[in-house]
Amino acid sequence: MTSLTQQRCEACHQKSTPVSLEEIAVLKPQIPYWHLIEVDGESRLQRSYSFPDFKTALAFTNQVGEIAELENHHPTLLTEYGKVTVTWWTHAISGLHQNDFIMAAKTDDLAGVKN
Repeated sequence: MTSLTQQRCEACHQKSTPVSLEEIAVLKPQIPYWHLIEVDGESRLQRSYSFPDFKTALAFTNQVGEIAELENHHPTLLTEYGKVTVTWWTHAISGLHQNDFIMAAKTDDLAGVKN
């Protein structure tokens, strides 16, 4: 099986298929520090990262933005002093797609997290 960090996002549209519970059971252990949350009836992946100051948190936010642009898949980012919260989900399907797991793994990779 190819590592999530080695995969690329595929273009999604309203008819794209969300991940099934069985797929989540396979994908989630590959990003163990991420939380499955529900917001307004939509499943999402969320994780917070800690940093020593705002400048470092902002630099990480910008790195996440760069990979989001490369993959054409964009998260919600909340940057605070010493903390960045990243939330991935696929807007087109109002839920989770494999792309979200790929991007969560790539975000961990940016942060130097070893899963």
